[in-house]
Amino acid sequence: MKRMSYFLFKTEPDVYSFDDFLRDKETIWDNVTNTTAVKHLREMKAGAKWIFYHTGEERTAVGTGTVLSVDPTDPKVPVVKVKVGKRLKKPKTLAEIKAEALFAGSPLVVIGRLSVVPLSREQWDWFVA
Repeated sequence: MKRMSYFLFKTEPDVYSFDDFLRDKETIWDNVTNTTAVKHLREMKAGAKWIFYHTGEERTAVGTGTVLSVDPTDPKVPVVKVKVGKRLKKPKTLAEIKAEALFAGSPLVVIGRLSVVPLSREQWDWFVA
């Protein structure tokens, strides 16, 4: 049985917002430079689910997406094609995330500048509940 994977992608809403993603329906996730974040992109497979998180002043998880494909041929950053999911029923702020025990050791709160973060199934379920 294939194991589902989950991630959280961070972006500045004034650079690319969830509203932009809803309009575009699909996009290429690029401009990732952190080596750990790039490693997480390389681990993705088609079908992986992810949370769309606005950084900056907002600091809120706002929606979902799905990985359509990962082309690892670029030696610096794999080309990750993603499609839009849905707006979260209840956006989750960074303060709410930090207050949730599920995230105590998560890179999301421990390594704040990491733009691509793996999530557990339980963490995914918390976001989409």
